Amino acid sequence: MKNTISRRTILITVPALVVAAGGASAAWFRRLPADLDLARQKATAAGTYVAAIQSQQDPVAVGTMHAWIVTLTDREGRPVDGARIAIDGGVPQHGHGLPTVPAVARDMGDGRYLVEGVKFNMAGWWELKLAIDAARGSDTVTFNILL
Repeated sequence: MKNTISRRTILITVPALVVAAGGASAAWFRRLPADLDLARQKATAAGTYVAAIQSQQDPVAVGTMHAWIVTLTDREGRPVDGARIAIDGGVPQHGHGLPTVPAVARDMGDGRYLVEGVKFNMAGWWELKLAIDAARGSDTVTFNILL
């Protein structure tokens, strides 16, 4: 009889914990910063460049690989060619990074760069971080993305 009670307890407790964890996760995602900037174009942290991102997939889907176009200009609006751009990111609320290692696949000219290997493996708030190194110096920019 003791084994039956133990099994019954497990069969009731485990699903309850799964539901509770899912509810806690959903509540966590609802607590987005009130001033979350979702702009797809913005000045870099030190104002050296202006960067814009555009997904090649619309809408951006969870769980699929896709590419983005990064457009980079100087403060005066002139295209920045020949930049080295490193891409990073993750889910700030969970403290983990991207499940892939995106990289610039091609300098398309006119300040445009094709980034491949981007994948978001869950819904929620993601950050896409660019570290830029070009003729005017190094700078960074972070884009917030909600899926």
